[in-house]
Amino acid sequence: MSIIVQKYGGSSVADLARIKKVAAKVVATRERGHDVVVVVSAMGDTTDELLQMARDVHRVDQPNGAAEVVAVPIKGTSDLSRRELDMLLSVGERISMALLSMAIHSLGCEAISFTGSQSGIVTNDSHSSARIIEVRPYRIQDELRRGRVVIVAGYQGTSYKKEVTTLGRGGSDMTAVALAGALGAVACEIYSDVDGVFTGDPRVVLDARRLDSISAEEMLELSRHGAAVLHDEAVSYAKRHQIALHARSTHDPDSRGTEVRPDGWPDELLAAAAIVPCAVAALARIVSVSIKTAELVPAMKCVDRVFAGCGVLSLDAVGDTATLLLDPTNCPDVEAARETLAGVVGAAGLDTARGCVTLVGHDIGRTTQWPMAVRDCLNAGGLSHYDLRVREHSIRVLLPGEDCPLALNLCHRLIP
Repeated sequence: MSIIVQKYGGSSVADLARIKKVAAKVVATRERGHDVVVVVSAMGDTTDELLQMARDVHRVDQPNGAAEVVAVPIKGTSDLSRRELDMLLSVGERISMALLSMAIHSLGCEAISFTGSQSGIVTNDSHSSARIIEVRPYRIQDELRRGRVVIVAGYQGTSYKKEVTTLGRGGSDMTAVALAGALGAVACEIYSDVDGVFTGDPRVVLDARRLDSISAEEMLELSRHGAAVLHDEAVSYAKRHQIALHARSTHDPDSRGTEVRPDGWPDELLAAAAIVPCAVAALARIVSVSIKTAELVPAMKCVDRVFAGCGVLSLDAVGDTATLLLDPTNCPDVEAARETLAGVVGAAGLDTARGCVTLVGHDIGRTTQWPMAVRDCLNAGGLSHYDLRVREHSIRVLLPGEDCPLALNLCHRLIP
């Protein structure tokens, strides 16, 4: 039978009622004649709650009754703390996988749950931000042959040293895509509260529209710049391994969602299509680091340590100064990381108060039309303090974080 991999995010399994709905959805897929592998995230805010426990246990009581907070896992801690953090955070997905397996059993369908290590997810030894280096899905294949649904804990694996590792925020998407590739699945379906990929964040852009399809190249730009529907590394992996992704709503049975095409657009469609933007995304907070090129190596080593797991948006050099832009979303304590990095590059070289709005579309950065259009619409909207950075498939606007919602809506007007 054909294999379908389904991934359900934390909001989809936030409580027992939602877990039961997911179980019914999984059983329905099984009854349509497919083998099913399900990847689950931790329930609701479980990961955040576990992370807060880790912060709390690092509090140092002071004689005056106050508590000095020691950041986790950056300031005043060691690699050992990162290991223990992985041991702690991996618990959340294990709860979800066991409960979902039980719920599927209650509907008369056989199921079995596996941790990341039991599923054959092998990673490097970078705790908190591990990368998958190999998938050995032999136990999954054995259970599928026995007619069982297999539930896998997302976000985690085991290193070649046999240590539990986690993949960073959004890592469950990566688990699902890697398993889909290893198992030769016919589809990898990513379920969340949102019915696919939209032209803008529907919470901010009221007239945002759902896209029926989008190229992996365009989706990768959106994911890296704030669109939380799909994890950027998962999209990149799917593109490299030619895996089609489908982003759909958990709660809408008629959800059409959005197909992410790994092979991009056919040449005949590109030849006939106008060069236009398809969507816009925003990061309300980025980290900008100015580094003297002579000090680049030690500065980057410090960045790798204190901002481990954070996405690098760009690294540009002009003269004797390089500018690094980071997405700090995965950083447990941005201010503690900023303080540590300031000791290397100086406080003047750091800016954590900026945001980024990115307009995305195939080849829009290869014409003068769209950068000029972005500048005109921002100026007309009353924004003047911004910088434009143009890439092949995107136009990035760097501006004060508080201006991001307005800039997002202004840029969305450029999408036909």
